[in-house]
Amino acid sequence: MLNENIHKAAIQSSSPNFSKISVIGLGYIGLPTAAVLASRKMTVIGVDISKTVVDIINRGEIHIIEPELDMLVHAAVNQGFLRATMATEPADAFLIAVPTPFKHDHEPDLSYIEAATLSIAPFLKTNDLVILESTSPVGTTEKLSMWLAKARPDLTFPHDAGELSDIRVAYCPERVLPGRVLRELVGNDRIIGGMTPKCSAMAMALYQVFVEGECFITDTRTAEMCKLTENSFRDVNIAFANELSVICDKLGISVWELIRLANHHPRVNILQPGPGVGGHCIAVDPWFIVSQTPDEAQLIHTARKVNDGKPKWVIQKSLAAVRECLLESVEKTLKDVTIGCFGLSFKADIDDLRESPALEITKEIAQIHPGCVFVVEPNIKQLPPSLEGKVEMRTEEQSWLEFDVVLILVDHNQFRGIADRIKPGCKIIDTRGVFAR
Repeated sequence: MLNENIHKAAIQSSSPNFSKISVIGLGYIGLPTAAVLASRKMTVIGVDISKTVVDIINRGEIHIIEPELDMLVHAAVNQGFLRATMATEPADAFLIAVPTPFKHDHEPDLSYIEAATLSIAPFLKTNDLVILESTSPVGTTEKLSMWLAKARPDLTFPHDAGELSDIRVAYCPERVLPGRVLRELVGNDRIIGGMTPKCSAMAMALYQVFVEGECFITDTRTAEMCKLTENSFRDVNIAFANELSVICDKLGISVWELIRLANHHPRVNILQPGPGVGGHCIAVDPWFIVSQTPDEAQLIHTARKVNDGKPKWVIQKSLAAVRECLLESVEKTLKDVTIGCFGLSFKADIDDLRESPALEITKEIAQIHPGCVFVVEPNIKQLPPSLEGKVEMRTEEQSWLEFDVVLILVDHNQFRGIADRIKPGCKIIDTRGVFAR
C-alpha cells in the first residue's frame, strides 16, 4: 500500500521546472548523465574536482572511452547546454555521482559523498531536488539529508520535516553496462527511492525527461539495497563460474564447453569465468552488504572471497607455465622467459581500470618474474602509475611472436582469432575463453 500511495503521488504531482541541473562528479556515470540531460536541451552544469577533466569537457572532448559519448558531449558543449566547472553553482536539481570505494578493511568509504553533499549545501534553496546516484550502503541517503540539515539549519529536510520539507531528497542508482552506457541510461528501467512521496514525484519528473524505460517508485532504503542486490547476484553467479573454472582445470575439462552445454538447460544461465571480478560495482557493492550484516551475508561473503582469490590462482598458473618453459629449454634462465599480459581493464573494450583483476595480476607478475613482462592494452595510451618502470607496452601487431607465456586477461575484440598469431610452443593462460571461441 505504501508503494502504491507513493506511485500515485508521483503520477499526480505537477512537473517542476528544472531550469538548471548540476551533476556532481563527471566520471563514467556523471558525464554520460550530464550529456544525456543536455541533449534534451536542458542547461547542465557539471562539477568535478579535476581541472584536467573540466578543461577537456569544456573543449567538447571526453576523458573516458564510451561509444558515442564524444559526439554527444561535443554537441552539448557547442550548443551551450553543457558546461564543466570545479566550483559548485546554484541549480534546481543536484545529482551526485561520485565514487564510493571501500577502505582496506572493506568498510564503505562515504567521504566522497559527504564532500559532494557539503559542496552543494550553500547553494540550496526551497524546492530544490537532491538525488544521490552513487552506489551506497543502506541508510546513506538519510545520512545525506542529515549532513545537509546540519550545514543548512535555515532549511528543512525530509528526514525530520517529511512532506513539508523545503528540500526534496531521493536515491536513484545507475544500472548501466560500460560500453553501452548511453543506450542503457535511456532505455533501462530506473528505481527511484524518495524520502517522501513528494521527493519521489519530483525525482521521477526529472528522470522522465530522458528515461524511456519504466520508473519504479520505492523508499530510499529499498532502492539502496536493490542496487547492492543486483550486483551481489551477479557476483555470486560469477563466483560459481570462477569456482567451476578451477575445478575443471584440475579435472582436465574445458570450462567454456561445460558452461555452454549447461546453459542449454532452460532454467540454467551460468555467467562466464574470468581472472577475478573488477569494476566500480560488482567488486565493491557486495562488501556494503557484508559490512552491515556480517553474520547474515554468508553466501555473499563467500562469493567475494572466491572472486578475490581468483587472481592468485591465475598468477600461480602463470608461474607454472614459466617453469614449463625452463624444463623444455635447458638453455633458458628465468630472465630469458618473456610474459605477455593481454588486457588491463576490468572488462572488454573499455579503458576502465577500476578494481581490475587484470591490472593486479600484471603488477604482481612484474614484481615476481625477473624476466621481461609486456602489456598489450589497446584502450589506453600510457601505463597506469602502478606499472610504470615495471613493464613495457606493446601494440598488438608487435607482440604475438615475442612471448613465451601469454596471459589473456581481457577479451578485447582485438584479441579475437589470435590462435594463428602466436609462436609455436608458447604457453597460454586463457582466463576469458578467447581461444575456446
